[in-house]
Amino acid sequence: MNQSRFETGLERLNYIDGEAGRQVIESLQDICPDLAKYTIEYPFGDIYSRPGLDLKSREIATVAALTALGNCAPQLKVHLNAALNVGCSEEEIKEVILQMSVYAGFPSALNGMFAFKEVLAERNTA
Repeated sequence: MNQSRFETGLERLNYIDGEAGRQVIESLQDICPDLAKYTIEYPFGDIYSRPGLDLKSREIATVAALTALGNCAPQLKVHLNAALNVGCSEEEIKEVILQMSVYAGFPSALNGMFAFKEVLAERNTA
């Protein structure tokens, strides 16, 4: 029997993000459980489970996109942790954020780098 998109997504989310992803999902349960469900099913059950890219490449793309958006620090921090969890080096992540200064501007790159600095500090104290 095939796993549901939700089950597949939850497994993928737990592997990538561990507790951080689960906390986001749980925080939505009292206000909009459907959004929590969709957050698991589509990105993690469908897209992150596709064979075309490995998880490291997907997280590099996600960090780049969230950095370029410039206004989503909570999500960026989750995916910065995820990038480290799936094998991205600190140097690779710094380069991705720096690359975004060219295409998204310095404010977005600065916000991304400061978010990464916070993530590294949190990981070093844990």
